[in-house]
This record gives sequence, structure tokens and C-alpha cells, in this order.
Amino acid sequence: MNLAFEEAQLAQERGEVPVGAIIVSAQGQVLARGGNETRAKNDPTAHAEIVAIRRACEVLGSERLIGCDLYVTLEPCPMCAAAISNARIARLYYGAEDSKSGGVGYGAKIFSHPQCHHVPEVYDGIGADRAEKMLTNFFQHRRK
Repeated sequence: MNLAFEEAQLAQERGEVPVGAIIVSAQGQVLARGGNETRAKNDPTAHAEIVAIRRACEVLGSERLIGCDLYVTLEPCPMCAAAISNARIARLYYGAEDSKSGGVGYGAKIFSHPQCHHVPEVYDGIGADRAEKMLTNFFQHRRK
């Protein structure tokens, strides 16, 4: 999760919302890293999770990330949760809950829908305080 926080910090330094993600293979190798890039790429889909998923798929040469783990500093939104399912990620570890835009524990709860073909194991609250503080500070500074 520390690597995901490094990516979140880099995203913040670029003026992006500080969210970072890491994908790790079943053998423990870091396959991909990503931070939010929505502003830099003018792409509303360039969330940290999507960036990392795309990069990991390129590394493996596959659209499936079977056996891989995703670490992300913030609860994935519905779009990212659907991508996680479609990529067949084995385990999702996330930090802060997102009561406004979350798609796992809040809101759409993508993994609980019958249309969801793959449900990863989910572990939440990992580094939640750190993630919440990073996000709160980011938005407080933007409002000034």
C-alpha cells in the first residue's frame, strides 16, 4: 500500500486528485503503478485504478489479470469496480471509503449485482486515515 501512496503523492504534485494504485502479480511482483491522470490526459476514465489496470494488461499481454492484487488508496468508483471485475483481479485492497462516489462499499456496490461476473476478495480500511488526510488536505488547499 505504501507504493500506492507514493503514486497518490505524485498525482497530487501534478495537480490531480491524490489517488494511487498498484497491481501486484500472484508471485508478488509489482506489474504496474498508476495515479490519477484525468486532468493531464483530458480523460475522465484515467482514474488511478484504470491507469494501473491498462499498464498491467500491457505488461502481461492479456486483458485478464488473473491472480493479481490491486492496492488503491481510495474505494473504487463504479466505473473502476466494473473494470476490476472485468479484469478478473483476485483481491482488492483499498484505503479510505468514498461515501460520495464509491462503487464497492457504498453507492452502486458493483460486486453485489447479479450482472457482476467476477467478484474479487475485498479488504478495506488499509491506510484509511492516511488516505483520508491526504484527500482532505488536497481539497482544503484547492478551496483557498
